[in-house]
Amino acid sequence: MFTCYHVQSGGARLFTRQELEESEIQYLAPYAVKSRESRGRVYPEPEHPYRTAFQRDRDRIIHTTAFRRLEYKTQVFVNYEGDYYRTRLTHSIETAQIARTMARALGVNEDLAEAISLAHDLGHTPFGHSGEVALNELMKDYGGFNHTDQSIRIVEMLEQRYPNFPGLNLTWEVREGIVKHTTEYDATEAREYEPEKRATLEGQLVNAADEIAYTTHDLDDGLRSELLQVSDLRGIQLWQEAVQALGVEEQPFTEMARRRVIRYLINREVTDVIQTVERNLKELSIQSPEDVRCAPSNLVGFSAEMQAKNRQLKDFLLEHLYRHYRVMRMQVKAQRLIRQLFEAYLKEPRQLPLEVQARFAHEQPERVVCDYIAGMTDRFAIQEYRKLFDPAVRG
Repeated sequence: MFTCYHVQSGGARLFTRQELEESEIQYLAPYAVKSRESRGRVYPEPEHPYRTAFQRDRDRIIHTTAFRRLEYKTQVFVNYEGDYYRTRLTHSIETAQIARTMARALGVNEDLAEAISLAHDLGHTPFGHSGEVALNELMKDYGGFNHTDQSIRIVEMLEQRYPNFPGLNLTWEVREGIVKHTTEYDATEAREYEPEKRATLEGQLVNAADEIAYTTHDLDDGLRSELLQVSDLRGIQLWQEAVQALGVEEQPFTEMARRRVIRYLINREVTDVIQTVERNLKELSIQSPEDVRCAPSNLVGFSAEMQAKNRQLKDFLLEHLYRHYRVMRMQVKAQRLIRQLFEAYLKEPRQLPLEVQARFAHEQPERVVCDYIAGMTDRFAIQEYRKLFDPAVRG
């Protein structure tokens, strides 16, 4: 968040963690969450000499198996469609970049916002939301499935990287931010994290950054794939505003033109959120993180005008991209594949790896199988399907 060294007459000197924490107290806004004031971890650990608690959380998330697997998990296009389309990993990185930009402009904790951003999709299934729908249906009698809840399971239990505690032992604030990650498609009960209160400003910024990232970048990938045509976008207000402001011609619509338009849209939406949050903070006289939590409504969002324009763009993407016949075909295939894997593993658990079989002794069999499938990448799920159901493929 801050420059990691300062120069004295004798040369450069590293900041200690205590000095970084003091810099947060001095420079961040009063409503920002300060790492020194964290509610801490479930299992006590000694502090790091030159990293704050939220920096450590971010680093722990990056080094997880679940984070690496996001590289081969679907955003809209399955991995084998091409190397240039977004994946859950690139989406998470893009969300973090946008969240940090907004956090810095508003004077709140960038490290906390980044950690939440990088963890918000850890629990996603293979094949995007279609995989989540399939697992939720299969688990309807066993507690259901929600990728936000699964993200918390991963950081609190499933990632086994430390000898003295399960999970990553993240700070309360990062875990709360993951649990309270909410969009129109995603919601959770936030049971043990003060569900009656709002997320921190940092957590709310991640919600907005996520929406900006997936909307603009799905549009980008839709155009790149040619499932969307520039002519389809006539009448979409944000699109028309962008091409007119940039003087972009529809014919020929070059790759450079597409990049310029997407960059314009991101900047336009990010700026709108920053300005809207600034107004909300002033109008409600927000002076502390607790004021944020107890506010009558979320403080982060678009202005009414931008909300309407963004809604129009999202509705367009739903109808023309997410429901495109090529995308729908893959979604149907993915759901069939996941259902058959789930049923096959439950019917004969000895098809599972030994370490997964061992969990059956003390956990609900359906949840064990659900965890295993949810952790798969797209290509691993396809490979498993072939091994289980194609006699010509060696198991």
